[in-house]
Amino acid sequence: MVFSFDTPLAEAIGGTAAKKLERAFEMRTVGDMLAHYPRRYADPAELTPILDLPVGETVTIVAEVLSSSARPMRNRNGAMTDVIIGDGHGRVSLPFFAKGIKQAEWRRDQLRPGRRGVFSGKVGSFNEVTQFSHPQYELFDDDEDRKSQVEERAHRPIPIYPATSAVESGQFRELVEKVLPALGDVPDPLTESVRSAEGLLDARTALIQVHRPETKSDVAPAVRTLRMHEALVLQTALLQQRAAVRALTATPRAAKAGGLLERFDATLPYTLTPDQQSVGAQVATDLTGEWPMNRLVQGEVGSGKTLVALRAMLQVAESGGQSALIAPTEVLAAQHLRSITKMLGPQLAPELMPTLLTGQMSASERRKAALRVAAGQALIVVGTHALLGEKTTFAELGLVVVDEQHRFGVEQREALRAKGSSPHALVLTATPIPRTVAMTVFGDLDTSVIRTMPAGRAGIESFVAPLAEHPDWFRRVWDRAAEEVAKGRQVFAVCAAIDTTKKSGPAEEDEAALLPSEEGAAGPRWGVVQLDQALATHPTVGPLRRAVLHGRMPSDEKDAVMQAFARGEIDVLIATTVIEVGVDVPNASTMIVLDADRFGVSQLHQLRGRVGRGSVPGLCLLVTEAEEGSLARERVDAVAATLDGFALAEIDLELRGEGDVLGATQSGVRSSLRLLRVVKDSKLIARARELAEIILDEDPTLAGHPGLRDVIARRVSEEDRAALAKN
Repeated sequence: MVFSFDTPLAEAIGGTAAKKLERAFEMRTVGDMLAHYPRRYADPAELTPILDLPVGETVTIVAEVLSSSARPMRNRNGAMTDVIIGDGHGRVSLPFFAKGIKQAEWRRDQLRPGRRGVFSGKVGSFNEVTQFSHPQYELFDDDEDRKSQVEERAHRPIPIYPATSAVESGQFRELVEKVLPALGDVPDPLTESVRSAEGLLDARTALIQVHRPETKSDVAPAVRTLRMHEALVLQTALLQQRAAVRALTATPRAAKAGGLLERFDATLPYTLTPDQQSVGAQVATDLTGEWPMNRLVQGEVGSGKTLVALRAMLQVAESGGQSALIAPTEVLAAQHLRSITKMLGPQLAPELMPTLLTGQMSASERRKAALRVAAGQALIVVGTHALLGEKTTFAELGLVVVDEQHRFGVEQREALRAKGSSPHALVLTATPIPRTVAMTVFGDLDTSVIRTMPAGRAGIESFVAPLAEHPDWFRRVWDRAAEEVAKGRQVFAVCAAIDTTKKSGPAEEDEAALLPSEEGAAGPRWGVVQLDQALATHPTVGPLRRAVLHGRMPSDEKDAVMQAFARGEIDVLIATTVIEVGVDVPNASTMIVLDADRFGVSQLHQLRGRVGRGSVPGLCLLVTEAEEGSLARERVDAVAATLDGFALAEIDLELRGEGDVLGATQSGVRSSLRLLRVVKDSKLIARARELAEIILDEDPTLAGHPGLRDVIARRVSEEDRAALAKN
């Protein structure tokens, strides 16, 4: 039987194995399976002496089983198999845990003395014996009739695949070995001339060499070819999406002499920064174009992105168009409404009727707001997910503004855009995006950057409070906070959890995802509840006016607390990351982040941006128990070392990897990144972009590039295309 990439796995490897792969990796076809590439290779010819194994590292060795036994567990249910392996120089213990004695005996019989294979695990020590934790293995075939094949295989690099407890690397490799020889035609996204010019392999050779390399030197050219395939497919799909948007017809929204925009500019008490002027000009031009604007505006915290967006809304309103601004949290939506209303002033606000629409408004309030929106009276609408509801309709939606787009799923953004007839789209983010990520994720958007900051900012000083080395600094942190309050200023204290005594449920819609601790701890030390209780008895902070704020509070209560803090009625606000973006309290001077190592670099930078927003100098104290030299501590130290968000974005990308930086909402992109690494492969991605532009300029329908068309059709599904469209 000949398999294609579209052959169901059940036909290729049998129903039982297919179900395992679907449960473990969501694989359904042969193409899915063969796109699951090895993460490294073991070389049986290069034996690593057991005596030299580095403790704490995950290693792979070739060894022989010396002994194997099965026994019930003594103090709990279950059984275990004790296996000792050796290489002639030393020994390693492999503990395998099982649900029952039969399973343990099965593994004992499989790992009988004399069997040789590849064994991997994290090197540790138990009772002064070297041990592999979470061991995995792949045994060599010891059938005498196949001795020559064993010897041949024992000298080939052995692929080590990403695995689970249900599907081990060796099992997966056996399935690949079963499918690969029966694989039929392999569509090649590259023409022969491009392959030759770029020094790349054909698609079939690359696929075979990555899964079955004869030598180590086979791997690198195969991986480079497959990375180019991923990059070219992604860049071509993004450019196709850009072309699709530009094929739509948009209503031109030109500003008029003496109109709303000109009147607004005349009331501004300050001059726009150079970047605000240049980006504003780009947006103004986009709004008068033949196709819908599709622009991403990145800017540092406090750089004035909201003002740029408001000026775009005014330009759209001059022709009767409505603008909808969707924000990720109730707090931020209410903040935006107050800020926009204040900036418009008493003359313009009544004409534009800025209207708030959120899910936690009372039924009567929401009904009144929805009527103003449907009738076209509200020319500026600010809201959260409530804007996406079926009952929310617009008279003439002309502009969609998405604030902090990384906090939204792509389906939510598209649902809002669908409420208008090819509306313009403006995406704002205060999370600086590295150039390579922008090219990979937002390649269908025009991109603008606001770097210059408004004049009059006092700046921010940042310090790490390393409790691992200086536990007594914890008290000093709060004494410092009390000193700031004594000067008439206010303090944010941010925790990584609401209540550490309770098991975390589903993530709150406005609570950002946290990073796991390096040690695999259950959770952060401090929650909002615990910190508030601790500070109540603190000698200097206890007497101060405190309040808490988190995502599980009712909307009206959250808004009341935030407004009270903005009015200066609260000295210390203990909150979760609900205050991460958009909250503007110029009198707040100090940001204290507890368990700072549980936050990403960009997230810490966002939190720091809540202070130093006016004439009051900002102070950011990053409290951490992470050990010096650990990756977690590196993140915190990096933030303290610079205020440059774009530099931090690059550091974040290098420390965490693009999978985390892109975020789970970028489903269409993440599903395409198998081997491609946006930092390491930046030049390759740029070259793929050039090739994609050349190909589409000459062949917009890809009629002359059937291989590329087929690969895009398979890898970039309709769902993925929708994801790209909604970015």
